[in-house]
Amino acid sequence: MLVDSPPEQRAETAPAPPNRRAIRSLGLLVSVAVLALVASASIAIGAKELSLGQVWHGLFANTGTYGDVVVDERLSRTLLGLLAGAALGLSGAVLQALTRNPLADPGLLGINAGASAAVVTAITYFGVTSLSGYVWFAFFGAAAVGALVWFLGGSRGATPVRLALAGTAISAALYGYVQAVMIMDDAALGRMRFWTVGSLSSATDSTIAQVLPFFAVGTVLALALARPLNAMSMGDDTAKALGAHLNRTRALSMLAATVLCGAATAACGPIVFVGLMVPHIVRSFTGPDMRWIMPYATILSPVLLLGADVIGRVVVRPSELQVGIVTALIGGPVFIFLVRRRRTAQL
Repeated sequence: MLVDSPPEQRAETAPAPPNRRAIRSLGLLVSVAVLALVASASIAIGAKELSLGQVWHGLFANTGTYGDVVVDERLSRTLLGLLAGAALGLSGAVLQALTRNPLADPGLLGINAGASAAVVTAITYFGVTSLSGYVWFAFFGAAAVGALVWFLGGSRGATPVRLALAGTAISAALYGYVQAVMIMDDAALGRMRFWTVGSLSSATDSTIAQVLPFFAVGTVLALALARPLNAMSMGDDTAKALGAHLNRTRALSMLAATVLCGAATAACGPIVFVGLMVPHIVRSFTGPDMRWIMPYATILSPVLLLGADVIGRVVVRPSELQVGIVTALIGGPVFIFLVRRRRTAQL
């Protein structure tokens, strides 16, 4: 259980002036409104064109063809996008604070690679063909790699640099394994090709029910780490002076990020850039305080994910472009811009 620093030591983050807190609070409300609009668009817009009246009838009457399209497909897809987007954004915020790297993302610690390696193993050696089967293999693969990174990073003596190096090395090895298996097994290549792109199109009530407990536990744990992560952002010595427990905070941060990103990757496949872009952009207007970064990232990341999914459904009608492709197309230029801006700021 996390223990707050004594009142006289709670100086890790200076309290924001009242007007700034009011602006941030208003910003959260605006973000929630934007999320509601994007979620509504995700339900109303799809590869199959429906009028607003037909969408309304399908959503609330839930009968006939409209009910099948709106409720069974679009509503489940939107709910999974909300959960997965929030999980990716929150895990990215935690990992950026943990590694003290504002350009870190869940893939940095090998979590995506662990999930991918587990799924290709399930397909090739265990004959798993259903998404419900992928979910559990992917989640446990992500969890196993998270534990391995923690161990190789030094366990109780883990530092941000060691964790990042361990994650990078394991990711390279696991992606090499995935490519080798896919090249040797045509069936695995065909099935993995869809999963590795990252998609919300296979969302079902069953998938959501399976991963929902992990999203809930990971979210609660991550939000509870805001104050300790604030202290750690000031350096280990200062964090210790403020009463933070470094090893416990790092271990719990790894656990929270692994649970969140593992569950999202298991349900949707590896979706890139969401966990990198949103927390980084949010930090530019909230400042370094994790008590604000986390809520904003949790709300705005689904905006990006659902928005990208809607774009993918519209641009190539009647087919669709998977959300993982759209986020990569958006995220690539944005990432280059962020790196160049950071380099310019350091000069």
